[in-house]
Amino acid sequence: MNEEAKINQSKINRLMQEYPKGQVLLSSWLVSEGYPYELQQQYRKSGWLKSIGNGAMLKSNDPFLISGALAALQSQANIKIHLGGRSALELNGIAHYLQLGFPEVTLFALGKTKLPSWFINNKWDVEYKLFRTTLFKSDTVGLVDYQNAEISMKISSLGRSMMECLSLCPNEFSLTEAYELMEGLSTLRPKQVQELLEECKSIKTKRLFLYFAERVGHSWFKYIDKTKIDLGSGNRSLANHGVLVPEYNLVLPKELS
Repeated sequence: MNEEAKINQSKINRLMQEYPKGQVLLSSWLVSEGYPYELQQQYRKSGWLKSIGNGAMLKSNDPFLISGALAALQSQANIKIHLGGRSALELNGIAHYLQLGFPEVTLFALGKTKLPSWFINNKWDVEYKLFRTTLFKSDTVGLVDYQNAEISMKISSLGRSMMECLSLCPNEFSLTEAYELMEGLSTLRPKQVQELLEECKSIKTKRLFLYFAERVGHSWFKYIDKTKIDLGSGNRSLANHGVLVPEYNLVLPKELS
C-alpha cells in the first residue's frame, strides 16, 4: 500500500469511528475537516457514505435521526434551529433520548431562516413541527447542550421551553396544558429566569409566565425583579368571554383567572 493509500485508509477509518451513528455529515464541512470533494465521491462510490440530498451524507448503514440532522444544522451549517417547547420539556424532565413513540417534536428557527432541501425532503425517525419566531433578543439565551446517544445538540432549557410553549398560546398550544407544565417547574433558577424574561420580546409570553408562576406558588418567583422586565401596556385577551386578571392585564379563561 503506497503512502497516499495509507493516508486515505486512515482518513476513512477516522470518519467511520469519530462520528456517531446517525450524524449527518455536510459535504462543505467535511472539506474543512480535511476530506476534499474528490475523496468524498470516492467514499460514496465505495459504499462508505450515502448521499441524502444536495451536500449532505450519512454513513451507509446509519439511520435517519432528527437529532443527527439538527446537530449538523447547528454545528456544521451554523443555522439557528433547535428543539424546544414541549419536546424539550419532555427531554429535560421525562425522556432521556428521542424516542420513536413521540408523535412529533417541536422545532424553533429564527423567523427568516432558510432550511436546506436535504432536511426538508428526508423522512426522519420522528415527525416535526417547525415554528419560525424571534422570541428573544439573543439567539442563544437559554439554550443548553443535550446528548442523544452519542449525538450532541442544542435544545431549550426548562425556562426557555416554557416560554416557547406560552408564546404559542392560545392558538397553537393550550393555556391549560401550559399551566399544568408550569406546575412542574419548581427547580428553575431565579437568575436564569430573570435573564430569559429580560431577553424575551413577547409581552404576552412574559405576562403569562409571571402570572402562572405566581399562581402556582413557586418558591423562586419571589426572587424575580419585575421592575427590570418590560411588560408593556394595555390588555392582552387570550379567551373569548374571559376574565381579566388586573395585575397582569390578561384576559383568560375563567378556570385560570
